[in-house]
Amino acid sequence: MPDDLPEHLPEDLPERLPGPLPDQPPADGPQDLLNGPPPDPAPDAGAPDPDTRIPVTARYAGGAGAGGRPGEHVVAAKNRWARAVLGFRDLAPDTWYALDLTLAWDPEEPAGAALDFALAGFDFLAPDGSSLDFEAVPGLVRTLPDPHGIWLPGPAYRPEGARAAALRLAFRMPAPASDLALGFRSWRNTAPFRVSGVRLRPVASGHPAASAFRLPRRRLGPEPLVLAQTLVPGAGLVLRGQIFSERPDEHAAYAGLRYRDAAGAELPLPYPDAVSVPGHGASVNLPARPQARRFTLTLRPPAGAASVELGFRTWEDADENPPAVELVAAPEVALEEPLRLESLCGDDLLDGPSFLARLAERLGLEPGAEAGWMPGTEPGETDGGAASEATTAAEMPAAPPLALARTLRRGPEGTGRGADGRPVLRLAGLPDWPLPDPPDWRADPYRSVPWRLDYQSLAWLAPLEREAPALAAAWAARNPWGQPADPLSLHPAALSLRAEVLAGLAAGPLPAEEAGLRPVLVGAAAQHGVALAEIVGQNAFGRSLHGVQAAAALLVVARALPRLPLAPFWDSLALRSLGEAVAALVGPDGRFAEPALQRRLDLLGLGRALAAYLAGEAPGPDIAARFEAGLAGLPGLLDPGGRLPPFGDAPPAGDEAAWVARLLTRGPDLVAAREVAPERAPDAVGGFAHDTLSARAEAVGRGAAHFACTFAPPQGHADCTSFVLATEGVRWIVEAGGSESLEAGAARHYLVSARAHNVAVLDGHEPVSGPAWHAGALRLDGAAAHRIETRLYGPDVAHARIFLLLDELDGVAVIDRFRGAASNALAFEGLLHLAPEAIVALSGPRRALAQQGARRLNLVPWIAEGRAAGLTLVNGRSEPPGALQGFVAGQRGLVPASTLSYALAGRGTVCGGMLIATDLTVEERLTRLLAGEAMRGFLAE
Repeated sequence: MPDDLPEHLPEDLPERLPGPLPDQPPADGPQDLLNGPPPDPAPDAGAPDPDTRIPVTARYAGGAGAGGRPGEHVVAAKNRWARAVLGFRDLAPDTWYALDLTLAWDPEEPAGAALDFALAGFDFLAPDGSSLDFEAVPGLVRTLPDPHGIWLPGPAYRPEGARAAALRLAFRMPAPASDLALGFRSWRNTAPFRVSGVRLRPVASGHPAASAFRLPRRRLGPEPLVLAQTLVPGAGLVLRGQIFSERPDEHAAYAGLRYRDAAGAELPLPYPDAVSVPGHGASVNLPARPQARRFTLTLRPPAGAASVELGFRTWEDADENPPAVELVAAPEVALEEPLRLESLCGDDLLDGPSFLARLAERLGLEPGAEAGWMPGTEPGETDGGAASEATTAAEMPAAPPLALARTLRRGPEGTGRGADGRPVLRLAGLPDWPLPDPPDWRADPYRSVPWRLDYQSLAWLAPLEREAPALAAAWAARNPWGQPADPLSLHPAALSLRAEVLAGLAAGPLPAEEAGLRPVLVGAAAQHGVALAEIVGQNAFGRSLHGVQAAAALLVVARALPRLPLAPFWDSLALRSLGEAVAALVGPDGRFAEPALQRRLDLLGLGRALAAYLAGEAPGPDIAARFEAGLAGLPGLLDPGGRLPPFGDAPPAGDEAAWVARLLTRGPDLVAAREVAPERAPDAVGGFAHDTLSARAEAVGRGAAHFACTFAPPQGHADCTSFVLATEGVRWIVEAGGSESLEAGAARHYLVSARAHNVAVLDGHEPVSGPAWHAGALRLDGAAAHRIETRLYGPDVAHARIFLLLDELDGVAVIDRFRGAASNALAFEGLLHLAPEAIVALSGPRRALAQQGARRLNLVPWIAEGRAAGLTLVNGRSEPPGALQGFVAGQRGLVPASTLSYALAGRGTVCGGMLIATDLTVEERLTRLLAGEAMRGFLAE
């Protein structure tokens, strides 16, 4: 499932809420919540801070209630149902907020090691208390029981022996919301937990470049916002969405309807269930009372309608001063209930032919009509065993996008044959595995989730031209919809790719003796198409890589099997979703919403494949332009060994050079493109260069050197301002990486935490989500300095990380500066992860030495303001779970490696860091540059 979900749901919980929960406020509950009684103030509240927001109401359900002290709330151990919901008013839209609270737990809590111990759920509200359905909120993830949330790990991830922990979370308040219902919900706790001291404070960014990539807003006005959709003949269409108005209005906006026939001619009025309004045509009113109002439009197309256009607009013209009205998100689009997958399958385990017959029945067609849906046949004919030349050449393009994107990433499929002629699979970078006869569709020979996903995708069938149709049919027979042999086969990473494979085989040529497989393959592909259409139409995966993959696969199924009655509907739905999803993920200048570098590469590969597949058809040109801009700064991030820094979610260390080279085949020479000038201001460009720094040097006789840093706003990983460094052809400073292959437990918690990244930790608190930006650069004699400013440590502290890079990269200084109130005591710990191959030792109280073969590296703390507070070396510390340190990810799990921790402390301002140098001469040069007037001024800015 998507990364934002917990490892498992409690077994006694339904997948979806059947309706309002016991003790839950009614449907308009958020309004009641904010009109409820205020909670008692905390005893240390003191004089109110005008910028601080405390709860104005408190409501409880499922056995939760007020605690014994003011400002305390107790949440019972009643999974999902127990919750305390706190209301906040008058928050500023498009502003980052820090959420501070104290979480206390039972000392005997047995579920302390759960990563989803409890849930902080966020429901964003309009001024009148109505709930707003946002697609995404920076700092938060989409969750099942609440619209957005943050999973709170259990006590095992807190300091050993602690009974409570002060937590800080952060999020950006989405516009146009002004209020918030914040719920603390029981999930895996087996004893009650307590929440107290809850408050919100704004975090000032102070720089326009600090704004994270924003989803486009859908504001309505006199000019209609048009949604066009191809229809299924004889089937109704259901659209669900939400409208917001700055003031409640029974006539805030309307949806104008235009039905067209197959030739594109507009059908005459009247239309079913629509009112004809002079000057506005066929219209469906959209009230906004309350201000955020959900709507459902059930369309009954008139006879002869092949498509519909809905124009969302205000009733008033521009000169009538209409209120600010917008669609909160893209409307969900679905076919009527009888044509949805759950209704089509029911409790029956339908094979492919039975599914097609059921679909024909629901469409009101004659028995046997599905025979005319086979590729290469005309209505009334039977399949002769091979798709027609027209089908294979025109209806099924040679390079479906997911397959091409996979090839760009991995190269040709690794499937081969053994000595006995049987297929041998090479999946997920693991050893070869002979495919048994018959295949075992529950196989998991390496206890590897990535291997299982690869196996269930069926992408490895491509080189097995002769056996592929029969193997795909065997998979379909063993995996009737609703009863998969391996539940991971329904993971979006496998589902979308498999749909593309099945569609290609269903539309491709079959030998005469296998002609009977055609209905099986077409039926399996059709089942996948129906499932993907519901996923895409409901935006189930959000605007994410998985969402783009699902839409791309749906498009392939539609075009591979154009005789399916649902194919035109799927085609139209997929094209619109692709345009919207790509626009939400990549800006026109190539700036990415996704911080993880490897996922950006996946998006680039898929974007290039989609542009080629669409061949000039919209939205192909827009996708091509966005992803072309997204390549900026990419080559310079590769280290001398061809690896991309594993910032964000990433697989275990690999060689991405070939992947990047394939992406850049139409661009400049890869090696030449790596030469990125470090003085370049990232906020002046898009793509990777917008939120990364990179530099490269090649000294004669000393090998290549490389530096890379990310300052993408963190989302899921506490890695903002982390960096990697290689000198003299040797990797020294590395990222732990590998979190993509470890999805649960203490290892996952470690890999996404600050403890696995080369960052600073202030006062024992991990950095949270928030803005970060490149704030300036300085050119020195033979060196360059860069300053990155962040607001990841709360509203009381301004943070900057300064890098001083010698041109040959034989010396680097990493300096952190924290500024708070003059009386505030500050202490921070900086972390450096060294490569597992390095031998590291403390050679004194203020010096460490690393060695790989004949190469050495000096690591020396440096202080501008404050005092030294310790230098520590950790290697392979595995207990307690919340204190894992000194590991990096390998192919089979965590590998011990040395982590150097340096600490500084002071009052008001603390500034210092670490000098990293290949020898004493380089170390002295760094010291002189830092002591110079230019650098002192740069540090003080």
